[in-house]
Amino acid sequence: MNQLTLSEAEYQTKKSKIRREIFLERMDTLIPWKQLEKNVAHYYPKGQDGRPPVPLSSMLRVHCMPLFYNLSDPILKCSQRRAI
Repeated sequence: MNQLTLSEAEYQTKKSKIRREIFLERMDTLIPWKQLEKNVAHYYPKGQDGRPPVPLSSMLRVHCMPLFYNLSDPILKCSQRRAI
């Protein structure tokens, strides 16, 4: 079924972006994520033993979140739980 729901149809006509979208786009343009991944990939576990690791790009962004949002460790942990 390829029919759009009402919320999808409404979102497609949305013209203005919310602050979060604007911030994330700016963050993606300012930080060279590919270069950071390339530099860190050598030290990041490959997942040969045990459970598969979280993707490196996700981990880099998670570790930068406290800096961007000025979060303490307990608050960051709580916000990550809500996002999952």
